[in-house]
Amino acid sequence: QVQLVESGGGLVQAGGSLRLSCVGSGPTFSSLAMGWYRQAAGKEREAVATMGRDGLRTYYLDSVKGRFTISRDNAKNTVYLQMNSLKPEDTAVYFCAADRVFMPISRQYEYWGQGTQVTVSS
Repeated sequence: QVQLVESGGGLVQAGGSLRLSCVGSGPTFSSLAMGWYRQAAGKEREAVATMGRDGLRTYYLDSVKGRFTISRDNAKNTVYLQMNSLKPEDTAVYFCAADRVFMPISRQYEYWGQGTQVTVSS
């Protein structure tokens, strides 16, 4: 069983930056594909950025390309999402996800965190 705990959300003005962190439990973290998803009010959950276990394969939602960066530190069992140039439309609950299989945009990841709220004011 893998448990994921996100942190780093908050309220920021448009144009600002936040870094989300997700710490995973268990010795198998380095063998897991990781992802960040978000769900805005009244909308479906969507993949924002995902990364294979090797750290080489990545996917980014078109609207965040060039602004968001996913990275991982397997020694710390942590995956990060650096978010720059934030826009009001980035406002959502952001979730960390993990699975043994890399699925760039699938919502079928096996493990999920509880989510952290990101609010971007205009």
